Amino acid sequence: MVDTRKIIVVGDRILIRPEDDLQKTNSGLYLPPGVAQKEKVQGGYVIKVGPGYAIPAPIDDDEPWKENEKAKYIPLQAKEGDFVLFLRKDAVELELDKQKHVIISQNSILLILRDEDLLT
Repeated sequence: MVDTRKIIVVGDRILIRPEDDLQKTNSGLYLPPGVAQKEKVQGGYVIKVGPGYAIPAPIDDDEPWKENEKAKYIPLQAKEGDFVLFLRKDAVELELDKQKHVIISQNSILLILRDEDLLT
């Protein structure tokens, strides 16, 4: 079994466990049949998120004695446990522990549903 704590997602990427044949989420969000049939949009649960968008560090060539700072990031909106609707065409599929997962960038997310009781 793959330990998700050992998975590192980079940049603005998000690891999602997609839901198959999802017409209604646990929280009551309905997906129209036309959307599911065309497979343009799919829903799933966020498993891991990357650190976000990297902010370039200022360059101080005239002061070489300064130590380099750690990279800084603008965090992503999606968080682990969120339910998201995303554009299917932008997803990269992979399999972890015989379960289908996808990796997408935050730009591919159309909607985030955050509910503390969603996964219980």
